[in-house]
Amino acid sequence: VETHLVYLEAVVSKYKILHQPKKSMSSVARNLYHRFIDEETKETKGHYFVVEADIKEFTALKVDKRFHVILNILRHCRRLSEVRGKGLTRYVIT
Repeated sequence: VETHLVYLEAVVSKYKILHQPKKSMSSVARNLYHRFIDEETKETKGHYFVVEADIKEFTALKVDKRFHVILNILRHCRRLSEVRGKGLTRYVIT
């Protein structure tokens, strides 16, 4: 449960940057914004998702074997799904 909340924290942080006006962004936020746009595919359009880099960037959670086991549990419970492509695994909230 704790990891699921941290996962949601990464989603909130990511989409806070995406919904900011571009003129008010710092250069770091603007670079993140462009990375987020590049990571989006037609399968993820209109859905909230994160990649491992977002989880590393916005949370103190380690992306290790335990983390992947927890993601498998969340996938089994249909709390999230995986979309693979362009060399990335996107974790989509369902």
